[in-house]
This record gives sequence, structure tokens and C-alpha cells, in this order.
Amino acid sequence: MTSNTLSSPNTSLRWTTEKNKLFENALAIYDKETPDRWYNVAMFVGGTTEVEVKRQYEMLLEDIKNIESGKVPLPAYRRNAACSKVNISNAEQR
Repeated sequence: MTSNTLSSPNTSLRWTTEKNKLFENALAIYDKETPDRWYNVAMFVGGTTEVEVKRQYEMLLEDIKNIESGKVPLPAYRRNAACSKVNISNAEQR
């Protein structure tokens, strides 16, 4: 997975997979009703600002919108023969 690069007038921040996971966890902890939400998210993630986490959130919402509207194709997963056998066995047991 590649990192997202966010730029603000004063800083440049690389969003690694680890930092993005912290961001997602912070969103789960600090919901829309939390006072000073973006400050808390920024402190939880570390090394970022309120402006940068807000921008990351806006990008996340845009990604979700594109996925739900069908603009992003689903990945083509390879079928695994072992998985097919397990599914058949489970179906037969029902």
C-alpha cells in the first residue's frame, strides 16, 4: 500500500499504513459529537495537525463516495480451490 502525501502551507506529512490505522481508530473513538474532535484525532495520531486530519477525513469521505457510486472497480480476487472445497463442505453440512 502506498502512502498518501498531504501538504499544508507549513508542513508536509506522509500518511503511512500505520498512521492511517491510527487515524481510523481515532475516528472510531472521537465521533462527530466529541468536542474538539479534530484536535483529539490529531493528538491520537501524533505528528499531525487538526487541518491535516480534517483533510485526510475529507479524502476518506471522497473515497467512500467513489466506491459506493461504482467509480472504483472491485479487485479481481483469485479463487482458491481450498476455499471452494470448504464452502462446498459447509453448504453440504447445512
